[in-house]
Amino acid sequence: MRGLETVRTDRLVGERLRAEHFDELHRLHQDHRVMATLAGVRSAAETRQMLRANLDHWERHGFGLWLFRDPADGRFVGRGGLRRVHVGGNDEVEVAYALAADSWGRGLATEIARASVAVGFERLGLPDLVCFTLTTNRASRRVMEKAGFGYERDIVHADLPHAFYRLTAAVWRERRAGEGDARRADA
Repeated sequence: MRGLETVRTDRLVGERLRAEHFDELHRLHQDHRVMATLAGVRSAAETRQMLRANLDHWERHGFGLWLFRDPADGRFVGRGGLRRVHVGGNDEVEVAYALAADSWGRGLATEIARASVAVGFERLGLPDLVCFTLTTNRASRRVMEKAGFGYERDIVHADLPHAFYRLTAAVWRERRAGEGDARRADA
């Protein structure tokens, strides 16, 4: 889908994941802190396989992951976006994100998640989106909640317990309309 090559947030710019992003992704995948909740550190071969799968995803579906940078200095911040997955026994579209450790604690994961949600509902017309993480990953669960997702159930994914969240387009639109009403009342 044209026009999804780039996504912007208040503080970040995301560009469609490309083969030339390998080095940055591999550095991310080598960081034990980042990968502690993402199935562990990945080898160069595993990063290449992940990158290839995500490039194929873009070709098949017209959307996928973006690599995010700080537009002021071009510094790599992380990756995030939308991808089709089979999880919890169903085919779903996941909002995914992973940030470099030096970008943690600044609300950037929430910014990426919210931008991904907006693309999913406004541009792609999806009926709902999901997120999931290890049940012990409180930081990621908080990002999901700030992005509007509601806890649905616990699942087993990759042989580990995960908390599974969902956000419907109808609920998202209703909340956005309410936020607009609140902004007009404050004016």
